[in-house]
Order: sequence, then structure tokens, then C-alpha cells
Amino acid sequence: MNDDRAADALALAQAALAEAMRDGVTEAEALVMAEDSALTRFANSEIHQNVAETNRVVNLRVVIGKRVGVASSDRTDTDGLRQLAANARAIAGVVEELDDWGGLPGPTESTPVAAGFSAATATASPEFRADAVRAVIAAADAAGVVAYGSFATGLESTAVANSKGVAVAGTRTVSQLITVSMGPNGGTGYAESAAVDASTIDAAALGREAADKARATADAVSIEPGDYPVVLEEYAVVDLLDMLGYLGFSALAVQEERSFFESGKRIGSELVTIHDDGRDPAGLPIWFDYEGVAKARVGLVEAGRCGAVVHDAQTAARAGVSSTGHGLPAPNPYGPFPLNMIMDAGGSTRDELIGGLDRGLLVTRFHYTNPVHPKLAIVTGMTRDGTFLVEGGQIVGPVKNLRYTQSYLAALAGTVAVGRDRKTLRGFLGGVVVPAVRIDSWTFTGGTEH
Repeated sequence: MNDDRAADALALAQAALAEAMRDGVTEAEALVMAEDSALTRFANSEIHQNVAETNRVVNLRVVIGKRVGVASSDRTDTDGLRQLAANARAIAGVVEELDDWGGLPGPTESTPVAAGFSAATATASPEFRADAVRAVIAAADAAGVVAYGSFATGLESTAVANSKGVAVAGTRTVSQLITVSMGPNGGTGYAESAAVDASTIDAAALGREAADKARATADAVSIEPGDYPVVLEEYAVVDLLDMLGYLGFSALAVQEERSFFESGKRIGSELVTIHDDGRDPAGLPIWFDYEGVAKARVGLVEAGRCGAVVHDAQTAARAGVSSTGHGLPAPNPYGPFPLNMIMDAGGSTRDELIGGLDRGLLVTRFHYTNPVHPKLAIVTGMTRDGTFLVEGGQIVGPVKNLRYTQSYLAALAGTVAVGRDRKTLRGFLGGVVVPAVRIDSWTFTGGTEH
């Protein structure tokens, strides 16, 4: 693990904190986010871009009584930190008081997760990424399709220091390979993988997966919209977890009475268990949040029943409980989110999941999904890059993409089988570990031209 990077970030946070604690400031928090990222893009089965970027931002939150001001800057010299502190204090001096301000969190025990760092990712070169892309393109060439996508590798250091004694820092690595293959007669295929260790991503296998889908989806036909049983592959299941995390598993959503969540309420079948755990090496670990609080394992759904929600310092103070370590950078009107969701595996193979469909659809992934009714977790969206009709437990052929409007809670309740294999992927809320699932009914409301 790169302790030097983390130590440098913490020293910068403490320097910013020192500049903040003056002129009537009662509390202060400095958050440093440093990132070294690189990306190799490819299109038309050729690499067309290789970029690298380094960013370092200091986010300073100061409190004067119950007035909270936040400012950020990428200037890290003494004058820059001094100006940043002055800006944050000026903002705190003019904003309205937060009547229920609960204060900044104190120190919590937060030990690093060694599985969150990989030297292979930290030192990944353009040539390393190019070799992986070459394997993807070779698979596409062999299938007679064209490959598009990107391979990203990154090193992220985060440090938090506050006036309550919090002083925590860590460095993790992340990588993600995404590819879309396009074939003749409208065929498209998709594959993706995320990992702490970029060398564990099997680029050739991902290339074959996307290329085979692109071949198999050629000459897709239209089918009538309606309710169909479905098998959702892992890429589609990510959207279920992300959307449920966004809509309902945040304590702020519960406190504002816009969440479906009720402790102990049944929202899924007994096959559905979901938790959030920033320390689990199966995902993309990070062991503390953006307020410096150690991440706790939170059981979101236990055998189909609501378990608990995630908290940051402010929602925890309102509820009279402790933060679970899910705070986001201030200012944060969205509340805490589960950023490391993991769904328990089941016992079904992929063939068994599909074999359980008498007449239904196999869905690779969803696209352009948006909530329609947050309290009921009703979401609308489209299928993409591989939708297939299944009859008698066998894939019959490809169908054109379909639009849907579906309660994701009803989908959890209708889960009748869960895959035994899982994939580590990146959703819009963070790292997600998910299996494929079979659901007894999914409401498709219309077709598309493709």
C-alpha cells in the first residue's frame, strides 16, 4: 500500500485545518482527494486515445456556531490554503443556521484494507492497457465484429482531518474495462469488469463475451410489449441495486419520508440479501468515508426484509445513532449513500437460470434508467446490447430493445432464482458485486426501432 501518498494527503489536510481554525471558527474539517488516473480508449477496433490526469482538491468545511460554510480549491500552497480558509469562513458567516446541526464526527477506529491496493494497478502503463485492449480487439476480429470501449486504471488517495481529532488517510486502486462490440445487421454486445488489481481482468474473455453477443443479436425481431418473466444478467442487476440505494437505503431519504424503507418490512423474496461493506475484498474496498468515519457493514436487505439504512454524521445525529461511515463530501444535499453494495450469491448456474424460463426474456443490461415514483421504486428505462427471447428454457433468438416501467421492489419480491457466480462492477454509486437473477415478471411497455 502506498503510505507515502496517504501521508502526504493527510499532511495537506492538517495544514488546511490549521488555517481554518481561527476568527471564531468552532469546528472545521479538511478533506483531501488526490487522484492519478489513466485511460485508454478504442473505437473501430483501434486505440485512438491514451490520456493521463492528476488531480488534487482540498475541500474545507468550517462551522461557526450552527452556520456551516464549505469551499474547495486545487491550490495547495500556503497562500492557497489561507485563501481557501478565508473563503469558507466568509461563507459560514452569511449562510443560515442549521437548527439541527449535529456537529462533526469524532475519531473512529479505521484500519486499512490491504486488499484495496494493487501495485499492478498503481504502476499500470499505457502498454499494459494496450495489451488488454489488443486482446479485446482480437476477440472481435475473430468474430467478425468491431470493438469499442475503454480501459481505465487509477490511484486514489483520500485524507480527512478535523477539529474533533479525526486524522485518517488511505490509498486505493481501481480499474475498469468496458467494451461494446458492433456486428452486422444491428448486432451489439457488451461486457465489463472492475477490479482493484487490473491484472486480474480477463480482457480476452470480456472481448469474447461482447463479440459473441454482437453476433447473436444480429437481425433482432420485434415482440409485443407486456409482462414477461426475465433473467437479468449481472450488468442489469447493478441498476437494481444502484437505484434502490439511491432511492431508499439512505437515512436522509427515510428522514425526509421519500423512501420505501421500513425496518423489517418485506420488500423481496427470501433469496434476496444485500449489504454494504466497504471492507469486503470482493468489491472495491474503501475503509472510511469522506468525513473520516470508519465504514460499518450495513445489512440493507436480509432474506427479503428491510434491515438498516446507511448514515452520515448529520443523519445519525438526527436519529440519535452513530454514523455508519457513509458520508459524502460537503456540501451534500443528497445524504449518505451505500457505495459498496454486495448481493449474496444463490445456487443457480446461468444455464439453470435460463432453463427456468418457459417463455421469457434474457436481458443483458439496462440503459437510460430514471425513477418515476421514488416511494414505490418505479423506474423506467430500456434494454440494451443483448435482449433474447427464451422458450422452453432455450434461447430462441434476439429481440429488439424494449422500454419498460417497473417497480424494482416488485422485482425483488418476484426474484425466484439467484446465480451462484457474481461479478464486480462499477455502478453510479460505486463498486457493486452482483449475481444474475431470474424474476417472475417484468413489465415492458413498448418497443424501439433497434
